[in-house]
Amino acid sequence: MGRGRFITLEGGEGAGKSTQIRLLAEALRATGVDVVTTREPGGSPGAEAVRDLLVNGDPGRWLPVSEAMLLSAARHDHVMRAIRPALDAGQWVLCDRFADSTMAYQGYGHGLDHGVLTALRDIAVGDTKPDLTLILDIDPAQGLARAAARRGGEDRYERMQVAFHERLREGYQAIAKAEPFRCTLIDASTGIDPIQVAIRAAIKDRLGVAL
Repeated sequence: MGRGRFITLEGGEGAGKSTQIRLLAEALRATGVDVVTTREPGGSPGAEAVRDLLVNGDPGRWLPVSEAMLLSAARHDHVMRAIRPALDAGQWVLCDRFADSTMAYQGYGHGLDHGVLTALRDIAVGDTKPDLTLILDIDPAQGLARAAARRGGEDRYERMQVAFHERLREGYQAIAKAEPFRCTLIDASTGIDPIQVAIRAAIKDRLGVAL
């Protein structure tokens, strides 16, 4: 049995990642692919415990370096206990956020040194890297309005200043530009169906799987 595929979805608040992962998982399963869906921060019992510390509370609860270290600890547990075993078993893993989120949020958003974040990423994930990263790009004002409409807790990042969200969008765009063979930037300002069409087109183009 060969190694599974690892696909990550990234984007700012309200980009629609959770909905798109659900639809993509359904489409892949319909073709016979064994799919695991997961998220960050979280995805394993230990990482879920850390998630509660990160997504709740006051926006200024953590210093950027402290926050990045918490995220990296959760990511390492997630990779070792969930992602890597699934890939080794031949399953496809769809993950709502991964290491690019830390670079975008803590690096571009909070201004943390990119070298520090790269070092933390390498420690946390080792050689477990995404085969494809789909970055859902949306204007922060539109994304935050969407997020507010579905608000139900876990809104610590949503309550950060608009300027922060503008910086992290620029960060995601920079990541996509720097790694075009791994990343695909997708317009998330449209409806659910057009976004899913674009995602499936990217999977066919990059991974050779038609859905």
